[in-house]
Amino acid sequence: MIRGMLLGIIGGLGLFLFGMLLMSDGLKQVAGRKLKTVLETMTKNTYVGFVVGAVVTAFIQSSSATTVIVIGLVNAGLLTLKQAIGVIIGTNVGTTATAWIVSISGLGFLKIEMYALPAIGLGFLLHVGGRSRAMKSIGTIFLGFGLLFLGIEYMKEAFSPLQGSEKVQQIFVTYGVKPLFAILVGLCMTVLIQSSSAAIAIVQLLAMGGAFGTNWQIALDMSIPFVLGANIGTTITAQLAALQANRTARRAAWAHTAFNVLGTAIAYPCVLFGWYGYLVDLLTPWQLDKGTIAASIAVAHTVFNIVNSIIFLPLASLLEKIALKLVPIRPSEAAAQPVVLERHLLRTPDIALAQARREIVHMARVAKGGFTDAVRGLINDDKKMLESACVAEEFTDTLQYEITTYLTELSRRELSENIAVGLPVLLHTVNDLERIGDHAENLVEIANRKIEQKLTFTDSALAEVHRLGTEIAEMFAGVIKALEDDDKEAAKSMLPHERNLNQMQIDFRRSHVQRMRDGSCTPEAGLIFIDLVDNVEKTGDHLTNIAQAVIGGLQWDGIEKMLPPK
Repeated sequence: MIRGMLLGIIGGLGLFLFGMLLMSDGLKQVAGRKLKTVLETMTKNTYVGFVVGAVVTAFIQSSSATTVIVIGLVNAGLLTLKQAIGVIIGTNVGTTATAWIVSISGLGFLKIEMYALPAIGLGFLLHVGGRSRAMKSIGTIFLGFGLLFLGIEYMKEAFSPLQGSEKVQQIFVTYGVKPLFAILVGLCMTVLIQSSSAAIAIVQLLAMGGAFGTNWQIALDMSIPFVLGANIGTTITAQLAALQANRTARRAAWAHTAFNVLGTAIAYPCVLFGWYGYLVDLLTPWQLDKGTIAASIAVAHTVFNIVNSIIFLPLASLLEKIALKLVPIRPSEAAAQPVVLERHLLRTPDIALAQARREIVHMARVAKGGFTDAVRGLINDDKKMLESACVAEEFTDTLQYEITTYLTELSRRELSENIAVGLPVLLHTVNDLERIGDHAENLVEIANRKIEQKLTFTDSALAEVHRLGTEIAEMFAGVIKALEDDDKEAAKSMLPHERNLNQMQIDFRRSHVQRMRDGSCTPEAGLIFIDLVDNVEKTGDHLTNIAQAVIGGLQWDGIEKMLPPK
């Protein structure tokens, strides 16, 4: 019996999770980029963000998917931490939809599992035979829907022997009356299977199968702590998604964890004294029995997340402060202030263009700082500098997006000929600066490889690297000054630096080959050295493009006098 139960549970859980994954993927494909657009554009207000998070999560049937998207948007700088907190709180309410779907299987008047196999068949036909991508995605949704309910049916059958096993019931009753233990079990179960929806579905099906006994009120009281633990466990997905993200994204993940941990702490006394189960009874019009226990657990899950949201939505600033305490601000972040491009100035194109110019100069300084840190980090094997370079590169990407979006909006206005001609030049300048950030990122990658493999440069190679660093630093300083002052002469004076870098690339490659012949340089260190030289030379090319843009005229003449004092 035990072997059959285990096989049924493992297979049913696999189908359930795979079905959820297919449904989520299909719905995201149908929606395309609209999901990200909705999250970007409708989350400026915390309360609106909450609603968007709840609706999107209920729609795609995965709080994990929504949270990962939010972490990605925060990582890209498109959402602030406070905006992300509103959406994340909403995902906790939206994820209760899955518990309600599972509860349907316990109601006698609707045998939804009967439709599982037809849904799988229809989904497969649409997925294989669909002529358009949208039709194939709809097929994926049906296929996922069918597999999800087929998984529920298999798990129900696997748990059915529990009702006749007094020994199993006794085990669950013994440990289920210890709420802290049950919370821990719910947390661990969710961490293991990476889905709070699946963990809560298991609790619902266990209760329906009689694992908590046939005194349904006691069964409900024992189920609630498992549900609370599952809510804490689901935050592990956000934590995993934020591992490779920037520090603001990690703060969003910690805000998610704090929300659920603090909510559980608030709910715990109610669980301990039996008030929680009593509240669920008051809210449910049905008689508590085998068929409705799953629905009552869904109510308990929904009540927790709604009450938690009511408490913490007005306290989003508190969650933000907690997250900042857990992941404090570093000096490198404090220097990278968020971009502010006033949309109302678009009505005055001359001033809007001048504002964009200031942000481009700001972007150039950020790119310079990131590239300089990457070179120094590579030379000195300094991981803190390399991390600082990564922060700068991420911020450069954000600036590119914001400035490009702003200039694109400006291009739709009625513009003078001078401004219309200058806009493409500005866009190219922004792209060149972003590419410099990419080269800094390349240097970070090869620096990490150098550190991991414990490689060193020879003294002659280090001398050549210092020459490269000095040349590119002078070029950065000159180009930024030319860009800031629209100084054509200063820009012209930077062009010889690019020729110097080209010659250095040729000379240093030759000397590198000589060191290889002499045996003073290892092949691994030699490859890293060549990558460093090439990335510095290509950065010089992008700085030359910017200098030539200034020489050619960035169409900023006459704008400075319209700006407020710096």
